[in-house]
Amino acid sequence: MSNEKEFFLSSIESNKGIIYKVANSYCRDKDDREDLIQEIILQLWKSFPNFNPEYKLSTWMYRIALNVAISAYRKATKRKQILLPLSEAAIYLVEDKNEMNDDRQLLQTLIKELKEVDRALILLFLDGYLYPEIGELLGLSESNVATKLSRIKQLLKKKLTSQ
Repeated sequence: MSNEKEFFLSSIESNKGIIYKVANSYCRDKDDREDLIQEIILQLWKSFPNFNPEYKLSTWMYRIALNVAISAYRKATKRKQILLPLSEAAIYLVEDKNEMNDDRQLLQTLIKELKEVDRALILLFLDGYLYPEIGELLGLSESNVATKLSRIKQLLKKKLTSQ
């Protein structure tokens, strides 16, 4: 096996959580989730020769995974298929919903209600990305990220306290 293939496979293995988070966030159905995972990995492979090692591998993988997932979500919406938008399951990599506690399930429910970009923002924020990185990934200015995240947090807090 070539060094490039080995590096790609080890990169996928060490960062598979990103792929699962995004797929779990956008797909309700197990088969759709598996299809999305395959599509993300395919796009990562196609884009791999263009990866710039000056950037963090995880950030690059997030960008591609989110782009693939958002494209799939938009296509599915047009076809009237139901896909679950970004949710708390993306934040907490949990394969089995029974493993989530009540607070996580409530948060997941509330995040499902957010707009598409807002879900991506909160996912990246809760995953520890800084405002400049989030802005770069989503094509927003740092101040726009800060403003939107502030509003999202206020909204989630308001909804949580009213539960």
